[in-house]
Amino acid sequence: MSSNGENAMLVKSRPEQTPGSIAFYVILAAVLLVVIQTFSLVSPILLSFLLVMLISFSLNPVISRMRALTGGRKIPTGLVTVGLITVVALLGWALFFPMKASILHISETVPVYWERLQKPLIKMEQKAVLFEEKLQAEVRTEIALDDQSMGIAKIQIAPPPQAAPDKSAEDSQSLRTGLLEMLQGALGSFTAVAFNGAQILVVLVTVFFGVIFMLINPRPVVVMMFAVLPERHHRQALVIMQRIGEFVPVWAGATLLGMMTIGVLVFLLMWPIFGFMDALVLGMIAATLEIIPFLGPIISTVPAMLLALGKGGMTPLWVLIAYLVVQALEGNVIMPFIMARGLHLHPLAVIFSMLLCVATFGVLGVLVAAPLVAMVSILHNELYRKHYLPTVTDADLERLARITLHETLSDDE
Repeated sequence: MSSNGENAMLVKSRPEQTPGSIAFYVILAAVLLVVIQTFSLVSPILLSFLLVMLISFSLNPVISRMRALTGGRKIPTGLVTVGLITVVALLGWALFFPMKASILHISETVPVYWERLQKPLIKMEQKAVLFEEKLQAEVRTEIALDDQSMGIAKIQIAPPPQAAPDKSAEDSQSLRTGLLEMLQGALGSFTAVAFNGAQILVVLVTVFFGVIFMLINPRPVVVMMFAVLPERHHRQALVIMQRIGEFVPVWAGATLLGMMTIGVLVFLLMWPIFGFMDALVLGMIAATLEIIPFLGPIISTVPAMLLALGKGGMTPLWVLIAYLVVQALEGNVIMPFIMARGLHLHPLAVIFSMLLCVATFGVLGVLVAAPLVAMVSILHNELYRKHYLPTVTDADLERLARITLHETLSDDE
């Protein structure tokens, strides 16, 4: 009897599933299913929102300082917007003629170099064909000698005459088929490039106007973020938002300074080799691609090597050495000094984040790879670590890592 009473009390103590809570989970599952099925359409929206938030948080300290002088956010936002548009327009105008001259130079020198490169390849191919024909002739001679030594008489029977195929019809049909396949492939490639270009343009335009409206009045967006969270999580969310707001301007300023430093360094090294115009273009390309972590400096060597191959001689070697020096200085002196080792972004984490962001958001995903690593680290420290590792210190984690790697305290990092 007592056991039945206890069971009844346990049943009463359990929270009952109301129809409202069941409906909430059903709606949540339906929303997740829709998001998964339509993620290819939603990803540009998510990327645009991330870029708007990152750029807005990066410029917010500047707007806040100017707001103290003007008394509002509209005038500082307008001044910053006009300044950015002016800088981009001046850079585009300054680079148009050098870029045009460099492209013409590359288009003239690359075919000549390609022809020069093809000649030894064709010679090697012809030598291989002659060697194969010679080898086949020797094999046929050896087979004939072996047959004669064995006394095998060969009777050659002439094949019956056959009608010669119409080669002109076959050639014209294969030519039409090849042209059709070429046109289909070119049309498919052009369509894909046009679609990706239009998608990138839409994202950039959306981000541009989104940043302007966010800088003018960011309060409603932040209010919305806190409004979707339960009240008991507001304090923790405030700490996370503050940490992200402190990190993003530091990262943006360090990235911009690094881009300018690399661009100037490449320009100064390439000026004696290619002249002022080509060096200016190469410096701007290196500065722009510096925003891509780790792979940007490697990609920036491609146009420099094309120009160097056009000049011939020892120029490609000197250009390669110069870019290797730039990359060595960037990885060991420039970026560690600029970042002041305060961001603590591991290269492996950034690389995998970049691959994930490109697969998720497309080409522009590289712009949010490094900040996402920092945001995930902040979320881990504020949510997971404080809840599940409250007493574990960095020294404890370091000690466990050393034990795993069979290292001692005296080992160098």
